Amino acid sequence: MNGARRFATRSFAARVTGLAWRSAILLVALLTTAGASAKGFAIDDLTPIGDAAAAALGPGYIFRAEPRRVSLYCPECTGAPMVDILLGTQTDGTEERVRSGATTMAHMERLCRAKNDGCRITALDVAPAVGWVSHYPRPSGEGSTAVIIRDGQLLTLRVIAGGTGTATEVIERLLPLAQEKVIGR
Repeated sequence: MNGARRFATRSFAARVTGLAWRSAILLVALLTTAGASAKGFAIDDLTPIGDAAAAALGPGYIFRAEPRRVSLYCPECTGAPMVDILLGTQTDGTEERVRSGATTMAHMERLCRAKNDGCRITALDVAPAVGWVSHYPRPSGEGSTAVIIRDGQLLTLRVIAGGTGTATEVIERLLPLAQEKVIGR
């Protein structure tokens, strides 16, 4: 019986040692991941920028702000624009491919035009993030979507509006706010 007990003790000790190594590896992985995700955007809660976004767009805008989304609408404005500012993640390698030049704006525009012949894509200067804005006609007006990625975090500015030029103008008004308050330097 003494031999059986000693075997069980060694097995337990081996299991504890193995568990300690696995725990150490898991801890290092978690700390590494936490450090990587800590970069990203300057903020991870959009609630405080609702007022600033409405002010940047001008009188008449009403908004609803939540941690991951700000929605704005101006029923009295030309084209009655509807705006969404969204925080999310984009970890499929798009950011790296755009940074390296493996995915070009011309390639993305070809993909966009395959869905909507009027789609146009323009690169955004949003360093240290990468980004682009697409402009596209819709049956009842137009749309513009800015996509900005930094360290796996995704900021989307999406506008749909009646008429021509309104969606593009709204995106252009929001980009400086996004750079200052969300993207950071």
